[in-house]
Amino acid sequence: MDDVRALRRFNRYFTRRIGVLDDHYLGQDRPLGEARLLFEIGDGASLRELRSRLGLDAGYLSRMVRALEAQGLLRVSVHADDSRLRFAELTPAGRTEVKEQNRRADKLAEGLLGGLDERQRGELTAAVAVAERLLRLAGITVETVDGASRDARDCLAAYAADIDGRFPEGFDPAALVRPHEVSGDRGAFVVAYEEGRPVGCGALRGLEPGVGEIRHVWVRPTARRLGLARRILDALEHQAVARGHELVRLDTHAVLTEAQAMYRACGYTEIPRYDDNVYAAHWFEKRLR
Repeated sequence: MDDVRALRRFNRYFTRRIGVLDDHYLGQDRPLGEARLLFEIGDGASLRELRSRLGLDAGYLSRMVRALEAQGLLRVSVHADDSRLRFAELTPAGRTEVKEQNRRADKLAEGLLGGLDERQRGELTAAVAVAERLLRLAGITVETVDGASRDARDCLAAYAADIDGRFPEGFDPAALVRPHEVSGDRGAFVVAYEEGRPVGCGALRGLEPGVGEIRHVWVRPTARRLGLARRILDALEHQAVARGHELVRLDTHAVLTEAQAMYRACGYTEIPRYDDNVYAAHWFEKRLR
């Protein structure tokens, strides 16, 4: 419980220090919620995207949008590419307010840093980066989905496009796992979600009795360097244990040096070739407890 108390103590201190509790955030005539909504709209966003990004109840978001619209700070219209979506964009007055909001926020941050020397500023900046990375990772969920689901197929398509650009010889999507191989008793497909959006995936399929194979462990560029690939790998290992596998194997391309390092760090041992994957240059296995 010490970590819980420490995090709560920091939350109380920081929210008070930056004025979150004030109905006039940054000295402007609105609370933090409305100010943040204006900031997030930026160059325009659908209400569905804003609701997901900010984690807001649909009714609460609608009330804030109506209030800001009545003040002439934003306008709502039908999305140009999807008539089912409502699209919010800032008016000139809204852009002016956001510009002033950014100026005041910068001034507040400068004031917070003002009592620190250069070394201490660097230390604080590094600590904030670590806190953001870990909080993002803590907020991501890894869920098992059907291998034929839209999220699974979209992730695999993005994975294929990513490595096609990284492999010198390119990548043929025909080499991807089939939905029936990674669903039900035969295997598993996991998707990592951040704020409702898929940001990574991985697959498990059976090779032979007691042996599973991990495939396509992938994280979107925007969610890399969080430690998410290890979370996905761990989830797949748990799926393997649940299916009675005592051993898991995997392979990787020669250019994916970061993947090779991760597998070794996670207890995988390099072994001789066990498959005919034309893209593989290294093969690994791990005995599961």
